[in-house]
This record gives sequence, C-alpha cells and structure tokens, in this order.
Amino acid sequence: MRKMTNDQELVQAAGANVGELIDDLDKTYPGMKERLCDDNGNVRRFVNIFVNDEDIRFLEDKATAVKPGDEISIVPAIAGG
Repeated sequence: MRKMTNDQELVQAAGANVGELIDDLDKTYPGMKERLCDDNGNVRRFVNIFVNDEDIRFLEDKATAVKPGDEISIVPAIAGG
C-alpha cells in the first residue's frame, strides 16, 4: 500500500468512523478504497484494520467510531506456504 501513499508509512485521514476514514483516504490516494473494500463496500477478508490495537471485526466493523488521536493500522494479511 505504500506505493499508493508515495512510500509514506504514516498518513492522516479524517472521519467519525472507519468507513469515513477509508473514504477520505480514497480522496487523497485514489484507488485505496478499492484495495481495502470489496464490491459491496465491506473490508476485504485479507485486510485487517485496527483502531488502537483492536480489530474492527470484533468492534463495529466500518462503523467503528474514531476520535482525534486514535491510531488506525491497516495490515494486509500475508499468505505463505
């Protein structure tokens, strides 16, 4: 994903919840939402998103609320064999 963010490890985004953050990221980095979400708008299975080290799948998924200062981590799953 760093290729999409001009090799930046940390980026800023605005929104009241994870879904809004993804939309904001897509405005700044076109194509980001397509990489993170499927055709139905759900976070792809191989993408893990954490809010302050908590997996959003165990919270409210994309509706998980965020506030200023929260750290959101987007971690693509790594497959191997």
